[in-house]
Amino acid sequence: MTDHLEMHPTKREGFSHLFAAARYSLGGLRRLMRESAFRQEAVAAVGLLIAYTVMDVTDGLRLAAAVLFLVLIAMEAVNTAIEEIIDRISPEMSDTGRYAKDLGSLAVFCLLSANSALLVYALTLQF
Repeated sequence: MTDHLEMHPTKREGFSHLFAAARYSLGGLRRLMRESAFRQEAVAAVGLLIAYTVMDVTDGLRLAAAVLFLVLIAMEAVNTAIEEIIDRISPEMSDTGRYAKDLGSLAVFCLLSANSALLVYALTLQF
């Protein structure tokens, strides 16, 4: 098993840097889309978008829901990155690798819980 290794690219500046960063972000999104957890969260996002659109809640609550969901997606990306790195440097089972993956999973779970708590709060405002 050999991975293609590249030399570090030359640092870019100005708009060139902006476009390169956008390209890297799109690459990260393409990688994240291969994760079933992300696909499930994307489906949930559609449901949340509909729910928060239909509910009579403040724009501030809608903004909080959007920001909290984006943080969840960011943490899902970080968790996936942790898993990729652990699988690359330590393919055998180790306590350290397991702890790193478990901690990443806990971070995602906490954000799922926060998103759920905000939704429950929004629903209680409706009834």
